[in-house]
Amino acid sequence: MQPDGSAATVLGLLSDETRVDVLRAVARAQAERDAANSGPVALAFSEIYDRVDVENTSKLSYHLGELTGAFLRSGEAGYSLTHAGERIVRFVLARNYEQPEAFESTETEGVCPFCGASRLRARLHHQFFLVECGACDRPVSNYSVTPAQTRALDAEELVASVERKQAMDYAQARRGVCPECAGPLSTEVRELDESPFADADPFLVVDRCGACLREYNAPLTYGVAYHPASVAFHWERSVDVTTRGLWAFHDNLVEGRWTAERVESDPAEYEVVLRRDGDALRCRLDADADVLRTERVRRR
Repeated sequence: MQPDGSAATVLGLLSDETRVDVLRAVARAQAERDAANSGPVALAFSEIYDRVDVENTSKLSYHLGELTGAFLRSGEAGYSLTHAGERIVRFVLARNYEQPEAFESTETEGVCPFCGASRLRARLHHQFFLVECGACDRPVSNYSVTPAQTRALDAEELVASVERKQAMDYAQARRGVCPECAGPLSTEVRELDESPFADADPFLVVDRCGACLREYNAPLTYGVAYHPASVAFHWERSVDVTTRGLWAFHDNLVEGRWTAERVESDPAEYEVVLRRDGDALRCRLDADADVLRTERVRRR
């Protein structure tokens, strides 16, 4: 079937459980293949019939016809997943259409930007992984989690998983690619009148995806934290920033080790300085918060 392009029509094709089972069968065949092979797996009509519980070949032929175009492509070797088919079936296999499972409130490292306390705790709040201060109860950070994450991991493992995922996502966003849909991002740097980090970094970088409408935002210094120059600088000082969530950076601003200032106005340019163990990484950024150049400053 060639769908009319509307989301309702395309998604409506999955209203039959047999069609979902067909997509599962192709995905499982992909997982069973020899890892040395490349390219998508294509299943012949007879192979799908053997793998799917369907009344007869006529019914299967009908369902394959409905799926072909939107979720399957048909070729000489058989049927394989389209981009939409890949995205949907992975979502289904992970059961991410379910609700995330609650987990026990657990402590996590970090500093509250509002009161300076180091008593942070993480818990599930709706579909979000919420980090809040145990002293003043204010939210410090929140990030989405999937049912697959909460189902498979205990609270401590979940904290580590969210930190790694947030680090990867924000590093990708700061390179102009939306982690959600891979669409391009537009960037705006705002100077905030009120910010808990005003003395160190009063700037907020807002990245928006024009395709899926996802938005990512963080202080200007945090966008530099995952830059390769920063990763190397901190790694040499026994800190792996690629495994740390954004909330784990708050102490650097609270204590003034990381700073940002605007050094040019037309066009805007910014200088971010990340300090560690007496040494510093100085970075010059353009109006889109992209790093133009870096410089190491060593302790004398």
